[in-house]
Amino acid sequence: MAGPTSSVDDKLPIKMLNDRVLVKVSDKGTDRKSSGGIVIPATAQVQKRLVWATVVAQGQNVRSCEIGDKVLFSPDDRYEVEVQGEDYVMLRERELHAVAAERIEASTGLYL
Repeated sequence: MAGPTSSVDDKLPIKMLNDRVLVKVSDKGTDRKSSGGIVIPATAQVQKRLVWATVVAQGQNVRSCEIGDKVLFSPDDRYEVEVQGEDYVMLRERELHAVAAERIEASTGLYL
């Protein structure tokens, strides 16, 4: 006899493994504005530029960030994944360059 069937619309929980971090890149960061007010389109790439994103899930071995933190990473080191119609980026913890969060003591003098 046939077993139970599941529809494509069933939502399954996702567990991040090991040192993996799932982040959401903001859509508003496409165009930038220089300090002089000149709009720089997202397609203009003069040099490598790191990207800020928000952590939405993490594996059990991740120690340097928490869900909701802003993290800085290189767009060259990423793997994109779509979950329920939303685009996310999968990273390893070692690919993170910086973490910005309320709980972190200010030691550099820099703030977002």
